[in-house]
Amino acid sequence: MGYIMELRKLVGSRPLIMAGSCVLVFNEQGHLLLQRRTNSLDWGTLGGSLEPGESLEEAAARELYEEAGLKAEAYRLITVFSGPDMYYKYPHGDEVYNVMAVYEAKGIMGTPTVMDDEGLELRYFDLNQPVPEINPFTEYVLKKAGYIQSQ
Repeated sequence: MGYIMELRKLVGSRPLIMAGSCVLVFNEQGHLLLQRRTNSLDWGTLGGSLEPGESLEEAAARELYEEAGLKAEAYRLITVFSGPDMYYKYPHGDEVYNVMAVYEAKGIMGTPTVMDDEGLELRYFDLNQPVPEINPFTEYVLKKAGYIQSQ
């Protein structure tokens, strides 16, 4: 997240338009891999913002590896979200309006492993059951993309 951190030095916590990707990883049972985040202590999808010159799919692949130590054979674009519903205020005060591409990773290679300081833990969840402490933003994305009904 180098580019965004550089911008934050200039604009502080004011709202930024942030383009990025999130990656959905399902195991053989159809359970979704989520990450307990260090900044909010809740469960969210893997993903992050684009770096200059990077495509949305490249960002998805990079984030999948950086956050979970996984690689994928292919990425299937599910949907793209933008607009006022994609506003998010981080616990430390930074504000963003996200433009987010949601990808499903196919042909997963590796074992989920926390690889950076953004995550505390990785775990698969059955989306037919309520996910405890789900990040509200993640819940919104999963509902709008048709993966969960309500929590």
